[in-house]
Amino acid sequence: MRTIRLSACMLAAVFLTNVTHAQTMAKEKTVMVGGAPMYPSKNIIENAVNSKDHTTLVAAVKAAGLVETLQSAGPFTVFAPTNKAFEKLPKGTVDMLLLPENKAMLASVLTYHVVQGRINAEDLLKMIKEGNGTATLSTVNGGTLTAMVKGNKVMLKDGMGGISTVSIADVNQSNGVIHVIDAVALPKGK
Repeated sequence: MRTIRLSACMLAAVFLTNVTHAQTMAKEKTVMVGGAPMYPSKNIIENAVNSKDHTTLVAAVKAAGLVETLQSAGPFTVFAPTNKAFEKLPKGTVDMLLLPENKAMLASVLTYHVVQGRINAEDLLKMIKEGNGTATLSTVNGGTLTAMVKGNKVMLKDGMGGISTVSIADVNQSNGVIHVIDAVALPKGK
């Protein structure tokens, strides 16, 4: 009789553990970016360091001294360029930006990819519709990005006239949301 009760208690404990794990996973909808799951319970930096597609961005964030900022409560909307996006820049640009003497310029370029607040894809599409086809986003560095829809893709126009496309939207973080983009956005005059 005692063995049956012990077995029943163990079975109940295993069941409750599995239910709790399933509830956590259901609540924590992950998105795969760069071969790694991005967990909504983690902050922007905790997730970004695991993406193989964002090693250049992570190195740049570290070099610019922005890790602490992007780990803070936010919330932030980050348009995160991939490694391939950085490779589209003229040869030597990334190396030049990573030099200690160019820290301020690097920080300016990176904060141009950040908007204060959490703007998910649905919000952004609503803003574009309300703006008759465009939405102006004020970035943390003081510049603006213009969001628009072309076909079924959300695109951003930067201060230099460059266009980037959102390739993965709504990568939720504990302190904001990331939208992966395929080009580095450049503020006017950079």
